[in-house]
Amino acid sequence: MITAYVTHRDYHLHHMGPGHPECPARLEAIQKRLALAGVLQQTMQFDAKAATDEQLASVHSPSYLNYLAQRQPTREWAVLDGDTRLNSHSLAAGRLAAGAVVSGVDKVYRGQADNVFCAVRPPGHHAETAAAMGFCFYNNVAVGATYAKQRYGAQRIAIADFDVHQCNGTIDIFKNDPDVLICTSFQRSFYPWRYLDEEYPNVINTPLPAGAGSDAFRRAVEQQWLPALHDFRPELVLISAGFDAHRNDPMAGLCLDNADFYWVTRQLIDVASQYADNRLVSTLEGGYDLVTLGYCVEAHLKALLGQPWAP
Repeated sequence: MITAYVTHRDYHLHHMGPGHPECPARLEAIQKRLALAGVLQQTMQFDAKAATDEQLASVHSPSYLNYLAQRQPTREWAVLDGDTRLNSHSLAAGRLAAGAVVSGVDKVYRGQADNVFCAVRPPGHHAETAAAMGFCFYNNVAVGATYAKQRYGAQRIAIADFDVHQCNGTIDIFKNDPDVLICTSFQRSFYPWRYLDEEYPNVINTPLPAGAGSDAFRRAVEQQWLPALHDFRPELVLISAGFDAHRNDPMAGLCLDNADFYWVTRQLIDVASQYADNRLVSTLEGGYDLVTLGYCVEAHLKALLGQPWAP
């Protein structure tokens, strides 16, 4: 498999203050681990390009985009909510994060790669049509999905999100959209506390109780996600790849292991192989224990590259 790796040095300019878990060290930890493991060198590496105004406006309201622009500070931080802050570089980094997924979509549709991993920050899956929250400003995966519709005429796009938090922003943007199937696993009765109990025909909610581990997660994917994905027959598979459901992560209480992220990635690759001519684009969401995050992304990349699992 040909795997592209899309990132940008300017992601490091975005930070939300001392001690904030969504910090520049996250990407440093990932790249260090991938380089030491020899995995990064096996990918095609590209710099992200910034998303355009039109691409951001395809999923976010004009009033919200104007609000963000007006709130951007010239120094220190502007507080959007208890978890989410802007510094003077945040919106530029956010454009590059959304633009990375757009670039990934281009690469798989143009046959330049079988699949793509976007090592980005800030994350995006909590950003709603008109709200920033959960460390997110622009919904990166939603921008990429809408771009695939508009540029390549994609009619069936699957978004799989295995972050420990439900992808409320992605659901807010695509709820009731028959062209998009959302499969989201998450810790039950946990942040973001919205859309958790609402039902939509194109959303497969997979809540897991605190303490759930490999068996419960894999059983849920096999019984809920895979039948829906095979019925849907996606033309493109997108992944919101959050690794904060790992047992070592300090942000929540699920107990997955590196092998589970390798396994679920392989399941999604198989779906993309059957229906989407291998087209799969993954983008980083959560994951806040730095050492663990590096190993999780290594497992994810090994699956994308078609390498066997080796702990």
